[in-house]
Amino acid sequence: MASDLSSTAASAAKAASDVDPFHVEPPTPWQLMRRRAGGHKGFWIGGTFVLICALLAIFAPVIAPFDPFGQDLTRRFVPPIWNAEGTWTHPLGTDKFGRDYLTRLIYGGRVSLMIGFFAAFIAAVIGSILGMIGGYFGGRVDAVVMYLVNAKLSLPGLIVSLSLVSVFGGSILVLVLVLAFLFWDNYAVALRSVTMQIRSQDFVAAAEAVGASRRRIIISEILPNLMNQVIVIFTLEVALAILIEATLSFLGLGIQPPTPSWGLLVSEGREQMFFNPYLVTIPGVTIFLVAIAINMMGDGIRDITAPEGRN
Repeated sequence: MASDLSSTAASAAKAASDVDPFHVEPPTPWQLMRRRAGGHKGFWIGGTFVLICALLAIFAPVIAPFDPFGQDLTRRFVPPIWNAEGTWTHPLGTDKFGRDYLTRLIYGGRVSLMIGFFAAFIAAVIGSILGMIGGYFGGRVDAVVMYLVNAKLSLPGLIVSLSLVSVFGGSILVLVLVLAFLFWDNYAVALRSVTMQIRSQDFVAAAEAVGASRRRIIISEILPNLMNQVIVIFTLEVALAILIEATLSFLGLGIQPPTPSWGLLVSEGREQMFFNPYLVTIPGVTIFLVAIAINMMGDGIRDITAPEGRN
């Protein structure tokens, strides 16, 4: 019986192709996204740079040529290789304690990227949950969510972060939690609005008609349609978290020495800004390039997954 059905289906497909020889199957959504991704230079440039930085951070113990905490006072302020006195032993030079600057930069990326990623991830979880339940249930639930969002928006973010970090210290855990507190409302506002549009769609009504629970509808029907917005916001918030962490470390309230971070490297190098400017320019340019690359990648993801949302 199964073989008869298969042969019947094959015969029907052959007959359809004979009737319409120019019939072409429309591309699937995944095929469309692959095509858009293949021609999006910004996505590939930004994504490649971010991937390289992430791999350097992950495999820092293997890649880094020296100990990030090892000091050699006989080799203080060795200039980078583009200077006439530079040496390939220390391609990016050394700092005031004779520590290899390339090693410090790689390990600093490990700290800065980890803080940015986990802060944006925790904020995404909190904000997405609040935004979805507020947009789906509406009524009093939505009123409570919007009250929390308005209360958060009324607080000056950078001043609050400075206060919290100064009270609880500048450890990695504290920075992650403080930055997550700063960013969750962006997810909540965006996803609440989109959820209110999705809940009126036919596929949500069909799921409700067959008796699906509200939790299953939110997880299985609404959340997959929000992932594009979540990913785009996530990439932007990672870049912003790295910048704010660098700001706090530069002010002496973030990561404390000798643990390296990009902001701390800028802070440590400002004393030698006019004598050894590479101590400031190298981590500063790195922060700039990473922030730009992450934003390019996020913009590319938006264009690939939802081209109708482009300006």
